[in-house]
Amino acid sequence: MPDSLTLPFAHGGPPLRGQLRASPEDFQVDEILGYDADGQGEHALLWVEKRGANTDWVARELAKFAGVSQVAVGYAGLKDRHAVSRQTFSVQLAGKPDPDWSAFPHADVKVLAATRHSRKLKRGALRGNRFVLVLRGVQGDRDAAEQVLRQISARGVPNYYGEQRFGREGGNVAQARAMFAGRRVERDKRSFLLSAARSQIFNSVLAVRVERDAWDKPLDGEIWSLAGSRSWFGPEPFTEVLAERLARADIHPSGPLWGQGEPPTQGEAGVLEREIGAVFSDLAKGVAAARMDQERRPLRLLPKDLKWRWLGHDALELSFELPAGAYATVVVRELAQ
Repeated sequence: MPDSLTLPFAHGGPPLRGQLRASPEDFQVDEILGYDADGQGEHALLWVEKRGANTDWVARELAKFAGVSQVAVGYAGLKDRHAVSRQTFSVQLAGKPDPDWSAFPHADVKVLAATRHSRKLKRGALRGNRFVLVLRGVQGDRDAAEQVLRQISARGVPNYYGEQRFGREGGNVAQARAMFAGRRVERDKRSFLLSAARSQIFNSVLAVRVERDAWDKPLDGEIWSLAGSRSWFGPEPFTEVLAERLARADIHPSGPLWGQGEPPTQGEAGVLEREIGAVFSDLAKGVAAARMDQERRPLRLLPKDLKWRWLGHDALELSFELPAGAYATVVVRELAQ
């Protein structure tokens, strides 16, 4: 089965070559929480800009600076290290006054704003992320690139998990197999390895559906994901009502996030998912033994407000918004190697 580096393309393969992340400023991310601070409470909600810094490291340094334990710091999601990222952190001060956040002692991390809030920021509590990316040293067919960009704008891209999910050289899946075979791992690392195992199965199902040109259209026995939600429904007959909802991106075909029991798909979709589950039976059994539930993830990813412009003869700027859990790199891979 395909791995994260050899997954099939939906739009004929990338017509360009170029360099992403020539500098951190060429990969900019703004987190979208979807709500504002309520202005009161014992948590400081911080809007933080970091350059070339790891999210976990920033959280530890914020805790140290505020004189609180690391568990008092929350954030909604991990952001790329090799980037300029702006994201929200919460720091529980428990009756303490706010420190002088402008004196935070790291040149590549700035606290841009601070507001009080009543709750700790929890993982996953965000609507999405806004990206501005620049490809440098671009070579290839510009006309073909424009056509691919229009296809991405209209149809989206396969919602693969990006290479970040699988670790260096894809090693997280191998480590997951070792964990399932009995190797002990730390609790925090265990969750990453379980996610990598499920992601491998999902990507492999999606890869086959891309090859069949069925990643943005239903198979018999389809389970539907509701846009902007973790909810899903089906299977049920594909009606004109479902077709209309699919066309306006209210629903998407879905793939399995493996867990206990059988996937809920039936028919052709169910056969495919069970075949892939059998190929990766050690991973499927491992996540089931970890008592994870069967869940679903959309197969289709539609970048919102996709825009592009050429910066001179060999640089291309892309901007778009993605929902939480989606990867900017899977959008770029359809366009450029």
